[in-house]
Amino acid sequence: MESLTEHRPVSGPVVYGFLRLVRVSQARQAALVASLAEYCRSHELRLSGVFTDREVSVEASTAAFTGLLDVLSLPDVYGVIAPAMSHLGPKGIAAERGRLIEGAGSRLLLVRRPRPTHPSISLGGRGRRGLGILRVLDAES
Repeated sequence: MESLTEHRPVSGPVVYGFLRLVRVSQARQAALVASLAEYCRSHELRLSGVFTDREVSVEASTAAFTGLLDVLSLPDVYGVIAPAMSHLGPKGIAAERGRLIEGAGSRLLLVRRPRPTHPSISLGGRGRRGLGILRVLDAES
């Protein structure tokens, strides 16, 4: 009898990390790389490398991002992982970079998803009593 798939050594889809680290300590950089690695481990992805943008840029094209786009053309690359959308740059640059990643046929994965905005709900507004943080747990939690 063969072992279950979960007990076989398998290699998950290949992803590359991207970090924007301008004036960031080595400890912070190590923590961010560790968060990417942990996300990949828990989602059965293989982190094959991390590209780091250390410059303030007003354009989407930097050496690190160009290198990232180059590896996205390799066979079997699934996508790009970043801690948050802000690591792709300011909003305009981040949006352009997101389009370029998707245009290369890759997925953009974020460790922290953007917070949804709900204009109809006013936390702390008048007339709304009892509003607060609601934590929903999975059945397995």
